[in-house]
Amino acid sequence: MNQRKRKRRPYIALVGLVLSMAGLVGCTVGPNYKRPAVDVPGEYRGVAPDASDKSYAQPEPRIPQQPETQPTAQSLGDEKWWEVFQDKELQNLIRTAFENNYDVRIAAARVLQAQAQLGIVRADQFPSLGVGGNITSQQSPQIGPIPSYQTTLGSLNAAAAWNLDFWGKYRRATESARANLLANQWAQKEVISTLVANIAADYFVLRQLDLELEISKRTYGSRNESLQLTQKLEQTGISSLLDVRQSEQLVYTAATEIPDLERQIAQEENAISILLGKNPGDIPRGLKLTEQPHAPEVPAGLPSALLERRPDIRQAEQNLIAANAQIGVAKAAYFPQISLTGTAGYESPALTNLFTGPAGAWTLAAAFTQPIFEGGRLKSNVRFTEAQHEQLLLTYQQNIQGAFRDVSNALVAYRKDREFRVQQQNLLEAAQDAARLSNERFNAGTTDYLEVLTNETNAFSAELGLAQAQGNELIALVQLYQALGGGWQ
Repeated sequence: MNQRKRKRRPYIALVGLVLSMAGLVGCTVGPNYKRPAVDVPGEYRGVAPDASDKSYAQPEPRIPQQPETQPTAQSLGDEKWWEVFQDKELQNLIRTAFENNYDVRIAAARVLQAQAQLGIVRADQFPSLGVGGNITSQQSPQIGPIPSYQTTLGSLNAAAAWNLDFWGKYRRATESARANLLANQWAQKEVISTLVANIAADYFVLRQLDLELEISKRTYGSRNESLQLTQKLEQTGISSLLDVRQSEQLVYTAATEIPDLERQIAQEENAISILLGKNPGDIPRGLKLTEQPHAPEVPAGLPSALLERRPDIRQAEQNLIAANAQIGVAKAAYFPQISLTGTAGYESPALTNLFTGPAGAWTLAAAFTQPIFEGGRLKSNVRFTEAQHEQLLLTYQQNIQGAFRDVSNALVAYRKDREFRVQQQNLLEAAQDAARLSNERFNAGTTDYLEVLTNETNAFSAELGLAQAQGNELIALVQLYQALGGGWQ
């Protein structure tokens, strides 16, 4: 009995040592992460029209006075992309891109890599276990009076090793790897948000070009009819050859727009096809440019909420968290590294006695290493991780300022593009009326065809300009939605 107790004492001592060390594996060196303070404005610049802005004339009653809006908790960026872009064909294009776009698939693969890397790093916190065994049989020949004999040796053993995370080195490394995983996930959301914005913007550009092509073909047809009429009048002596040449200029002006617009349409379709992960091809259309729903004023929300909504800001913060944890990993190298190893098993020349008591064998060991002189390596490594942290801190703060700039620019662009579109509509109405009056004056013989040429050209340019203004207004809405952190939901 006493002998058994003496045999158990090494086990008890080892267990006590392991438990005492495991109890101490609770301290971690290095700084704990704390979100840095940032300068967040009370409201976005450009949320509401500035009453003191006199940069454009505001005739009455063509442009209604826009009521001032105050930022609220509600934001356009909180809305789902299918609520903002209600064109069914556009929605189908975006869904197709989610499945086939290479950037989205690459981002998803990076997330899987980060998940696997987290598992690799986290495994260092736990003991490693292994088992093994072998059977060896040897036949010895007869040597002199010693007869031949056969020996068989069998063994079965298990080994364990554990590097105690005494100073939190592995926990800090796991914290860093987990932050890298989250950073990759937010990077994936940023890719999705950018993809939604790119497809929507390219789609609106495509519909703008479709409208310009429709205007050019319609204008070409009507001007071609006018040219034929002018040619008949010239043949009867009512009009001059100069009138015919001026009428031809109107026809050719519209005609030159058609092939150029068809080229731009084909190239825009090719660009959208690549975003869809497909070879260049035709793109289905939905609502016309003038039928795309969009509110004249959109809520921007609170600037403080932008930090939680923008994927690029969240990614930058996770990179900062990962760098902060790496400082702890570097500092842990200053302290002793403690490891435990042990083996236990059975070994016997007779397999029938392999698992009997006398066949048992075990080995237990504990070791630690303390760095004494590394030539400045450890100190330099700490300084390196601290410098990386400082760099990513500045990047995080820079991204926040850039986000506020993006929102402010988009707010101003959307409002001013809307005002420009209204003015362009007024210009088109005036130009079309002038063209109508000049045609009446020409038919009455009170003016020459040069006046008709000038006013018809102005009306055609104004109509194309209005289509471009309508497209720019929708593209500004897309940019505002992306700047507010929408599209990845």
